[in-house]
Amino acid sequence: MADNANTKKAAAAPKEKNPNKGFVHGVKEICRKFIITLKRKPQMIPMVVFVVAFIIYSFNLTKISDTTALLQGSNMGLSVFAVMLFSMLSLLCFMNAFPYRKKVNVPMLIIMLVMVAVIIFCDVFYLNSISRILNSEAGASIDTVKNSFIIYADWYIRQHIIVLIVGLILTALLPVYSKLLRKINTNVDVEGNGDMSAIDISAE
Repeated sequence: MADNANTKKAAAAPKEKNPNKGFVHGVKEICRKFIITLKRKPQMIPMVVFVVAFIIYSFNLTKISDTTALLQGSNMGLSVFAVMLFSMLSLLCFMNAFPYRKKVNVPMLIIMLVMVAVIIFCDVFYLNSISRILNSEAGASIDTVKNSFIIYADWYIRQHIIVLIVGLILTALLPVYSKLLRKINTNVDVEGNGDMSAIDISAE
């Protein structure tokens, strides 16, 4: 009898929880919810890339403005203004091009793509202006070491172009990875689901 009582006490004793298992489960649940969000709104992927491109340019706008003021090339200031303007407008057009649970707004998407193309054109024009002025007789007296913001502006604009191109590629491939995301199984396996058919509900 004493052995049976001890056995029952041991069986009734609560099992110690493994904190690492709970942490891993939490991480998996966060990843699962994140994938579900991407399955519903796959356009968030290129959207994030375009936002990063805007942040890269706007956060370094001081260096670009200082470069414009020093070199004073023709239409350099106008190109900077066009980049900032079309960057904000293109983000708005992108959000309107992919309404939730509706078909893609093709005209709005085309307008967005045209704006991004204009932004890249303005960036290339700005880079060519920097190169042209620095290689001219007037630019020979400009010390790029002392005025290091010119080098930084050139570098950040090149990164801006690269990120924009990545965003365009992701936008073009959106139908492809949208289908791949839908194939990912995000269902939660609940214990006992397989035994539901064995439950007797005839008495109800």
